[in-house]
Amino acid sequence: MNSVSPSAAQYLGGGMQDEGLAPNPDRRRPPSWDPKGHFGHGTGPDGKREAAEEPDEVDRLKAKLRSAWNNVKYGWSVKSKTSFNKTSPLTLLGHSFLLNHEDEVERFRQVFVSRLWLTYRREFPLLEGSTWTTDCGWGCMLRSGQMLLAQGLLMHLLPPDWTWPDAHQLTDVEMERRLVSGRGVEEGPEEARRDQPGQAGGGTHRRLVSWFGDHPQAPFGVHQLVELGKSSGKKAGDWYGPSIVAHILRKAVAKTSDVHNLAVYVAQDCTVYKEDVVRLCDPSLLEGSSEPSTGWKSVILLVPVRLGGDSLNPAYIDCVKNILRLECCIGIIGGKPKHSLFFIGFQDEQLLYLDPHYCQSVVDVTQDNFPLESFHCNSPRKMNISHMDPSCTIGFYAKNQKDFESLCSSVSVALLSSKEKYPIFTFVEGQGQDYGLEGQSGVPPDLPAHILPRGKLNRGGKRGSMEEFVFL
Repeated sequence: MNSVSPSAAQYLGGGMQDEGLAPNPDRRRPPSWDPKGHFGHGTGPDGKREAAEEPDEVDRLKAKLRSAWNNVKYGWSVKSKTSFNKTSPLTLLGHSFLLNHEDEVERFRQVFVSRLWLTYRREFPLLEGSTWTTDCGWGCMLRSGQMLLAQGLLMHLLPPDWTWPDAHQLTDVEMERRLVSGRGVEEGPEEARRDQPGQAGGGTHRRLVSWFGDHPQAPFGVHQLVELGKSSGKKAGDWYGPSIVAHILRKAVAKTSDVHNLAVYVAQDCTVYKEDVVRLCDPSLLEGSSEPSTGWKSVILLVPVRLGGDSLNPAYIDCVKNILRLECCIGIIGGKPKHSLFFIGFQDEQLLYLDPHYCQSVVDVTQDNFPLESFHCNSPRKMNISHMDPSCTIGFYAKNQKDFESLCSSVSVALLSSKEKYPIFTFVEGQGQDYGLEGQSGVPPDLPAHILPRGKLNRGGKRGSMEEFVFL
């Protein structure tokens, strides 16, 4: 599906097919009771939201059937092929690579494999108030959000040039040989992702991974994220959009005591209000403040946006690429319709991503030296940028005040590359309204906020009504 020049190298390995769900012979013929929705999967067999009371035996049986189907659907992989061009630069979260030499390919491999890969899991403790012991089939956007936050935490806690020392263990066949020579070697998913217990991954790295564990006490695990989503009218098995996930991540970081000196800011109406960021990071810097300075907190900026109507507006393509070139960018959560992905780079017109649609057994992260291999991926995947769903959330990280000022400047330049009259989002000096997701622009609590560039008018020259906004 990818367009490749004759000199393009081939990568062959276990994982998701390019631009597709985890392969299954029957995936084009899902059961009639498995409704699909935007970026997610149905909340019940009739597509309606289930009652809030305790699930009965019928609900439990339905959940088991859905789980069994999804475990098959997302639990198998077949041989697939990803092609890389040796003559075009490849961008990965601010790093640039030219895959025409083994040293450069090895550098790319180390950086790619070191990103945290968070996927569907099965057989974890029951999600409170539900029958779910897996997020398989419905939690893909939550997993993408976890990966976005994990990248921000990697930048917050580890050196800028950090790579996972044991990354080589994920590659049974030398990746550099396949990429540079163009010779593909067949490799199945079990061999590609076999756990190697007892391998050290570094204290901070291991502790960071444990925060995303699949148990109720993990601060950024699915259990905690689902619980925090309840205040927005969401529950286990519901659809989650990139905007609502941004607010869930904000709440999770604000709630935990495990992460220090870090705040999360979610943009309102496609606008980053600088004064609000300062208020989060060091309120003593505000004019007239009497609070003592405790130093500037690092900050993760999350910006929910919509890059078109029903499909991606091509005018924003260069802007998306330029954002992914920035070192301060920690990725984009979005994907394509009904299929959430975590975008981390691009080459030519292809986006590079990590795919959460792979169902793995739960790992007990409370044990010493738990295996880390299933939290890292050695299979790069790409999809054409034109297939990107317009609803997404873009993430950035700034370690200190100087970095934040630099971020505002560099991102503003990247936003100017859009051919569209209205930028994706803007930075302003003032202060926004003091509301959370639930009160945003009068949107009911069970619906995410609209995301449309501020000041954009309809053809009649008037601000659009609520019905004219596109909801996630």
